[in-house]
Amino acid sequence: MYSLYHGDCVEVMKSIPSDSIHYSIFSPPFSNLYTYSNSERDMGNSKNDGEFYQHFSYVVDELYRVLIPGRVLSFHCMDIPAMKERDGYIGVKDFPGDLIRIFQKRGFIYHSRVTIWKDPLIEATRTKAIGLMHKQLMKDSVMCRQGLPDYLITMRKPGTNPERIEHPEGLTSFAGEDEPSEGVYSHQVWRRYASPVWMDIRQSNTLQKASARDNNDERHIAPLQLDVIERALTLWTNPGDIAFTPYGGIMSEAYQAVKMERRAVAVELKESYFNAGVNNMKMAVKDQPQTNLFMMEDDAL
Repeated sequence: MYSLYHGDCVEVMKSIPSDSIHYSIFSPPFSNLYTYSNSERDMGNSKNDGEFYQHFSYVVDELYRVLIPGRVLSFHCMDIPAMKERDGYIGVKDFPGDLIRIFQKRGFIYHSRVTIWKDPLIEATRTKAIGLMHKQLMKDSVMCRQGLPDYLITMRKPGTNPERIEHPEGLTSFAGEDEPSEGVYSHQVWRRYASPVWMDIRQSNTLQKASARDNNDERHIAPLQLDVIERALTLWTNPGDIAFTPYGGIMSEAYQAVKMERRAVAVELKESYFNAGVNNMKMAVKDQPQTNLFMMEDDAL
């Protein structure tokens, strides 16, 4: 079962009962690094980092209210390149650290962080970052840097978890490249999941995103890898739990939740993303009998 909302996530969350969400996983806007839509409600249109953090704090307030005590949420993020024309210098901004501090200020406990490896050559080709260019290495390597990985950061709401997440048979499946084939299966899978660096995420294992683009613009859309979502849902939810995503995008998190027999609630502001997400959710439930579909679209938001 799932519910999709077309609207502003802060306003939609106000209608969600307190202490009712078992888990939340999402990719927030990366401050004002990317443009997602023209909407004044889009946090990606903030004029600077400070304005973004101010608006994002309202999301954190609502997440704290709706999350069940003792449960966790996870957000995907990365360090943000500082650009000469926008920031006045070339460097890297600690976006993950800033987000952690916003969550901590609200009362969340910093629970864990995993680094998701990304190929620096692909990043260099895509972004043309001077710090990754081989010609810069030859010219003056003082400006060279490492590539920017993804992070999955998990925060916990204080309190006692009312419903344990048990794995009496251990871990019985694996999401990623090079599935373990030797030793005790569950032990080897857990060793990979417990690693502080995930080197084995299939970067191309994402939902189709082409249909979500508007014909007349070039907006940023980079769906979170399904392997990452599956691992998080395995560790931090039970079947039947409600997984919430305030930034639904094309509904990658909701899609994987339903595929894993969880309930999903997701919000998306941009209409083309939302419509693509509706189609993705129909695919998620196509082979699952006795699935209730509940979708709300609030065009007034």
